[in-house]
Amino acid sequence: MQFKSLLLLAGATILSPYLVEAQTYTICNPLNGTCPNDPALGTNHTFIFNTSSTVTDYYNITAGSLTYGDDGAEFTISKQGESPTIQSKFFIFFGSVSVIMKAATGVGVVSSIVLESDDLDEVDWEFIGGNDTHAETNYFGKGNTTSYDRAIWYPTPADPTANFYNYTVDWTAERIEWWIDDSLVRTLAYADAVDGKNFPQTPMSVRLGIWSGGDPKGNSIGTIEWAGGETDFTKVPFTMYVKSATIQDYSTGSAYEWGDRTGDWQSIKVITGNSTVAKTITKNATPTLSLGEKWDNLSKTTKLAVYCGGGAAVAALVSVFLFTFFRQRRNGRLEREAYNHLIEKQQQEAYQDQMELHNKGIGGWDKNAYANQGGDALGGWEDNHGSGYVGPNGSASAMAAGGVGSPMVQAGQHNPRSPTMVMRDGDGDGPMSPQSAEFDMKLAQPRFGGSANGGSYMKM
Repeated sequence: MQFKSLLLLAGATILSPYLVEAQTYTICNPLNGTCPNDPALGTNHTFIFNTSSTVTDYYNITAGSLTYGDDGAEFTISKQGESPTIQSKFFIFFGSVSVIMKAATGVGVVSSIVLESDDLDEVDWEFIGGNDTHAETNYFGKGNTTSYDRAIWYPTPADPTANFYNYTVDWTAERIEWWIDDSLVRTLAYADAVDGKNFPQTPMSVRLGIWSGGDPKGNSIGTIEWAGGETDFTKVPFTMYVKSATIQDYSTGSAYEWGDRTGDWQSIKVITGNSTVAKTITKNATPTLSLGEKWDNLSKTTKLAVYCGGGAAVAALVSVFLFTFFRQRRNGRLEREAYNHLIEKQQQEAYQDQMELHNKGIGGWDKNAYANQGGDALGGWEDNHGSGYVGPNGSASAMAAGGVGSPMVQAGQHNPRSPTMVMRDGDGDGPMSPQSAEFDMKLAQPRFGGSANGGSYMKM
């Protein structure tokens, strides 16, 4: 489409520095050769001309430039030779076009709404700056300009150069209607256009613009007369204002293909799918809202539901927190009780060990075991032990028979747990460092004639 627009600009420049005859032209005529498919609108949309984005997204500026104000897009002629014009980036295959606009003042200045096809089918609304009572309706079929008797003027409710009105073209395969606001002013039937031969019936783009039909440079005398006379450029600027354009495509598809070179509507093929323009419209119609704006757009019922849902969510979170808290607290108590139980058990076991040691005595000897074992618990030193040490002067049996036994420990004289430590010096007279334990025993007189150190020991 951008390439097509560049060709359009180049072609317009070659034709003339001034766009004439309602700015009707084509860059590729399907009656003469193969042309690219026409991109479809495929939907309906109201284009608001309060910012440049509308023109940038959906139209090409084919001549001049536009400004924007409170009254919409401003198409201004500020000097001789200017003719600001826009052309839609899409085509409609039968449809409705409603433009809210105010025409420009100035003798010879033409404000226009034009539906134009590639083979020069055309439907017009035109306003002459010097005419403050009427608007012109017109049409052409396949570029046939052999006569100019198709134009019809209709009165407007008031001065069209001082007031905004809604100018509509409603176009079907059977007829074309021109409306001013809610008033139908003209109808053209298919058969009334030379049995349909001159009836506009192929996909058309929408063009809005202003040009000077009264400019003597480049315009014929007939055109200047039609425009109301020569334009006085000392009275510039001349401005046409467009607030909006509501456009509906009666066909739905992504593009329109010319099937042959007849120019008949039956030869046009509708390519299915979503059009590029329709996708752009959908995207732009869904602006990114802030959280505050999204909240403000909610209904009271939805807000109440959000409040309830939020309260339920908070309650659920609190419940989860409390459940987790008490569960952790319970687990902590159980762990503490288990730990205390373990400590108590260890303390009890330690206490029992101490009591067992106490019962056994400091040396660890078990009194009960000693009592049960008898004299053997002290290595055999028991009062009634029957066998003693036998020296060289007697046998064990003889000593037993004679009552001679091991040395006797006096009862109550010594503690049975350990022998008394006796300290003696070298000559037996004084104390010294302990060398060995010694039982303090009294020796019995030797029997059988033995010496004092040669016999057996006897307990006393």
